[in-house]
Amino acid sequence: MTNIEDIERAALRLQGQILETPCVESRTLSEIVGAQVFLKFENLQFTSSFKERGACNKMVDLANKGVRGVIAMSAGNHAQGVAYHAQRLGLKARIVMPIFTPGVKIERTRGFGAEVVLHGDTLEAARAHAYELAEKEGLTFVHPYDDEAIIAGQGTVALEMLDAVPDLDTLVVAIGGGGLLAGMAVAARARNPHIELVGVQTRRFPAMVNAIQGTTHAQGSSTIAEGIAVGTPGVLTKAIIGELVDELLLVDEGDIEQAVLMLLEIEKTLVEGAGAAGLAALIRHPERFRGKRVGLVLSGGNIDPLLLTAIIERGMVRAGRLARVRVSSRDVPGTLAKITATVAEAGANIDEVHHQRAFTLLAAQNVDIELVLQTRGRAHLALVLQALRDGGFEAEELH
Repeated sequence: MTNIEDIERAALRLQGQILETPCVESRTLSEIVGAQVFLKFENLQFTSSFKERGACNKMVDLANKGVRGVIAMSAGNHAQGVAYHAQRLGLKARIVMPIFTPGVKIERTRGFGAEVVLHGDTLEAARAHAYELAEKEGLTFVHPYDDEAIIAGQGTVALEMLDAVPDLDTLVVAIGGGGLLAGMAVAARARNPHIELVGVQTRRFPAMVNAIQGTTHAQGSSTIAEGIAVGTPGVLTKAIIGELVDELLLVDEGDIEQAVLMLLEIEKTLVEGAGAAGLAALIRHPERFRGKRVGLVLSGGNIDPLLLTAIIERGMVRAGRLARVRVSSRDVPGTLAKITATVAEAGANIDEVHHQRAFTLLAAQNVDIELVLQTRGRAHLALVLQALRDGGFEAEELH
């Protein structure tokens, strides 16, 4: 099992090769969730993910042993970490990615000097092909999480957090394959035997929770936290997490969406779904952490722009800042002008306008007008609806 000496050696290896990211308190988030929240900004690494740590530690180890080429399977952050540090250290890198991998991740991985092989409709098919190529071409396979050097590298996150904030009560860490939590658990337990360690998985991919707790939560097919969408937990990581971690929690997709949006709005930092899972746990289980000094790892920031757009819009809808409203009226000249003037006087902005004459149950001389409005929130939306009613229109929010 990986031990604290392995992690301390990794920390020495990583000096000057990765960024020692900030670990600072978020006063606003602390007020919102009722705990003192400290954020570790691993999304600021050069490849925007903590995965650089394990990859760099492994690459240095292999380079010292005279290995000339490596191969990895990844659809995201591990690929970029391996590619970047292999290039830095003069190692040939080949990355096998599933054919559904977003083009931006493929090109970024290629940009770090790796040869990208697209193969398979699933992660499992891509992994099997990577093993085949490793054996056929004499390349060293670099596992994304079930490897002692990878685990040790990831554990350096906890060393830095406890150096910055020695009296943390709790660490809350997302789990995919478990490499980050396993490494951090070993490091944190050695530094502070009484610290509380909590792992977080999305309810759609509860593999580690099922493996350790003996539960049978159903597994989904997709999640906005694709960085932790792992169907089979690691053997090494499961053993460490089962022994050292106090509790495993599940969060919903909506919790993760809300956490991504809060970090963007409040901290002005871009975090992918997996990177927001820790904050999602505080949102979902506030009483569990109330009054404690909690450390969260913002593990990565590689989020697809279209997904981010959808998260922002859905968050605005939930907050009432973006609303769809139906206004019914007699279909006479000047009606639309009066409606838009009423909305403007109430301080809202109109995004879209749709007239419904044919697809309505109203009398033929009436019209339904659907508006998409920008407001300041639920209370403001209620004022806009009341202003429309006071103006003689029927008005309701559409859900």
